[in-house]
Amino acid sequence: MMSFVPLILVGILFPAIQAKQFTKCELSQVLKDMDGHGGITLPEWICTIFHISGYDTQTIVSNNGSREYGLFQISDKFWCRSNHIPQSRNLCNISCDQFLDDDLTDDMMCAKKILDNKGMDYWLAHKPLCSEKLEQWLCEQSNQQLLNEAPTFRGPVELDKV
Repeated sequence: MMSFVPLILVGILFPAIQAKQFTKCELSQVLKDMDGHGGITLPEWICTIFHISGYDTQTIVSNNGSREYGLFQISDKFWCRSNHIPQSRNLCNISCDQFLDDDLTDDMMCAKKILDNKGMDYWLAHKPLCSEKLEQWLCEQSNQQLLNEAPTFRGPVELDKV
């Protein structure tokens, strides 16, 4: 009985982050308000997010001394605060850990700010992989479509940051 006490304390002191592995159709529904923002269509967002994070909210990628967090791979160098880079500019005024949960409200607000300031080229996967032939990234919400989700994610695309 005593051996379970430390485990219970760990569970209380460090609650699990509510992460989510989205499907294409789930994500399309959640991100529908981003459709058209900055001239970027929803299929472009869905495609880009697939290639950078595989629709997984807990994705963290190290990139040239900084880290990128969550579905949108938001960098702690400029956009969010982390212990890894305490001198971050934190332009979205948020902890990077907030991008690892299943609530995408803050992620979307920061992604819009990045889009407004840096354009879609911030996400390097967009131009080569998600700027044309976007039909496969549409979600028709039919039962068959839900069964036939996008191709298997093979890890974040590693492209050199410009």
